[in-house]
Amino acid sequence: MAKHIVDILVSKGILSLEEAAKVKQEAKEKNSAAEDILYTRGIQEQDVAEAKAELSGYPAKYLQGVQVPFEALHDIPEESARHYRIVPLGRKEGYLEVGMLNPDDVSVGEALKFISARLGLPVRIFVITPSDFDNILEEYKNLSGEVTKALGEFEKEYEALGPEIRILKEVGGGEITKIVEDAPVTKMLAVILRHAVDGQASDIHIEPSRDKLRVRFRVDGVLHTSLTLPMDIHSAVVTRVKVMTNLKIDETRVPQDGRFHAQISGKEIDFRVSTLPTAFGEKVAIRILDPTAGIYKLEGLGLGGRNLTLIQENIKRPYGMVLITGPTGSGKSTTLYAILQILNQERSNIVSLEDPVEYYIQGINQSQIRPEIGYDFATGLRHILRQDPDIIMVGEIRDKETASLAIHAALTGHLVLSTLHTNNSIGVIPRLIDLGVDPFLISPTLILAVGQRLARRLCQDSRREVKISGKIKEVILKEVEGMPLETREAVKNDFPAKIYQAEVSSSCPKGTRGRIGIFEVLSMTPELEKIILTGPSESKILEEAGRQGMITMKQDGILKVLQGEVGLEELLEVV
Repeated sequence: MAKHIVDILVSKGILSLEEAAKVKQEAKEKNSAAEDILYTRGIQEQDVAEAKAELSGYPAKYLQGVQVPFEALHDIPEESARHYRIVPLGRKEGYLEVGMLNPDDVSVGEALKFISARLGLPVRIFVITPSDFDNILEEYKNLSGEVTKALGEFEKEYEALGPEIRILKEVGGGEITKIVEDAPVTKMLAVILRHAVDGQASDIHIEPSRDKLRVRFRVDGVLHTSLTLPMDIHSAVVTRVKVMTNLKIDETRVPQDGRFHAQISGKEIDFRVSTLPTAFGEKVAIRILDPTAGIYKLEGLGLGGRNLTLIQENIKRPYGMVLITGPTGSGKSTTLYAILQILNQERSNIVSLEDPVEYYIQGINQSQIRPEIGYDFATGLRHILRQDPDIIMVGEIRDKETASLAIHAALTGHLVLSTLHTNNSIGVIPRLIDLGVDPFLISPTLILAVGQRLARRLCQDSRREVKISGKIKEVILKEVEGMPLETREAVKNDFPAKIYQAEVSSSCPKGTRGRIGIFEVLSMTPELEKIILTGPSESKILEEAGRQGMITMKQDGILKVLQGEVGLEELLEVV
């Protein structure tokens, strides 16, 4: 094959005939591959790969520093990758894509047949450069590999302690400190944190059970098991987390909360930690807070058109109340932070009450409530009103007292932002009344009620087309017919023949990347004020919402489906 490579490079004008002869001679004298000699003479890897591709009939592929997904590395074991000089590139269009250095190696073909049969996937082969091959081999130093190595070190030292010392550790003896400070445990936790951050996880769950310790990452709102460890290591891992967070090591009977700060992959990351006693030991939940990625612009959240205009216009008002509503994990706090970013001006005194403070914003006075010492939302709100605020953000309205104080603050010349747990924006008014707020106080204070959900965003480079017909068309048209006239006409005039759904690929291993908000915005109008005062029911409020041209969350989601941002199945799951 060496002769062929050289000849092709000559035909392409990359080598002269004289240089080609020298390469062949040197390869023969040193009993080495011609391509190795070519590299020493400054020939580019891509040129050699193109020559190999032409000879073998397989296309060349250049990764240019693109990281192979962790999931793909499981398709070809590291030992096989090193032995056969092949690496997985990911799954795409129902194929396993494989990068190969020596496409003429017969033994490689047999190995690939076995891998294909095991996975039940046909193989698509690409010629890659040695640099890309080496970079992918480095990726095998992944979560499982690094943790397994650290675990082995830990187990050796743990066993060396002897049964008596291990019993002491379990009942709170001094040896716990030694275990925790050992490098293997520290390394293990560092690896878990790094892979969670690199994988863009929002949360880490460390969960004990009868016989194993499960580590799960939440990515785009969905939990995935990333690692399974023996239960022997549970106490050491939890204690290490407590040491980093300055929590009480010997207290395992009650929940504890804390946070720590670390530099991961060159980024400054905050970690919020919560421990919870369970039947098999303490469960640890770690929220990952990346200050550089945590605060978005409203447009970046998925707001547009009428919804965006209403929010932008109404948050400029000097007083009143804006409520963001939705279930836990629907992105309410993120929306509030985006609004605060807009309002954060030199002339305004902005004070927030949060539980906890997730992201620190320069120029805003953020206060962490502490119910355990009596500093709750209601108490904090009383004190905030003495701080000469212009804008107040209350993390959540949970009870009658907080609701009453928030209403009072809005009535007395303050702009109040907060969240409320209801299913949609329509439910805000009945919920406030349930909390003991008099209806005649709601109409002059409530400006906007924003309902929201989060849906996984389709990868634009690997989504799959789905023809709009049958049941799909019926579902879409039903929602389109219920939209305001202007929106309905615009959709019908530009109605697409297809929508998209998630497609797993090497560049997008989950078929989705990140999440997008699905919104509805209900604004206060004179008609809505009358409804509130005369006995508000959800049906009457919904009727008024339709009259003012409100686009419901489901309708907003359908618009995003037609725009190719969200899959229909995903939308129907979240709305």
